[in-house]
Amino acid sequence: MSGARTGAPGGAGAGAAGVGAGAGAQPGKPSQPPEPAEPSTPGSGPKPGGGGGGGTTTPPPSPPPSKPAPPPAPAALTLSAPQRAPADKRWCEKVTVEFRNTGGSPARSGTITFATHIIGALGVDWATIRSSQSLPAPIAAGATRSETYTVCVEAWRVPMGMRVETQDVSAVWE
Repeated sequence: MSGARTGAPGGAGAGAAGVGAGAGAQPGKPSQPPEPAEPSTPGSGPKPGGGGGGGTTTPPPSPPPSKPAPPPAPAALTLSAPQRAPADKRWCEKVTVEFRNTGGSPARSGTITFATHIIGALGVDWATIRSSQSLPAPIAAGATRSETYTVCVEAWRVPMGMRVETQDVSAVWE
């Protein structure tokens, strides 16, 4: 008979030479695991996909590149109803507004617009005057901020017996 047998069960034609046998196995001898080249520590050993000895191992495949995080949502301000208080002049009043940023980015700048109504002695709404002032920026994402503004109209628009009422507020921001 010519050819070498591997000692694998199944006799001749059981597979390629060396299949089922450890490194350096002799026919008729049980397989022994190879001796490590370096002292091993718990958890060390051949890595999946590695060479199983010989000193070099292939690093594990790196994970697929992750998608970049989506940009944060823009700022979204909600304004409270204006809280009014009298000022020292009849054509002015102090208006407090609460700003709540429900967006994902800070509101860095912007303008608040007041709609101030001029009310006559008998309750007649004679005019609405709009005025604007700066937002108390920046307003961080998820933050709430309150600001008190002094809102005035021209004195000649509010004769004796008339008053002002800031009834509406709106804002634009970046």
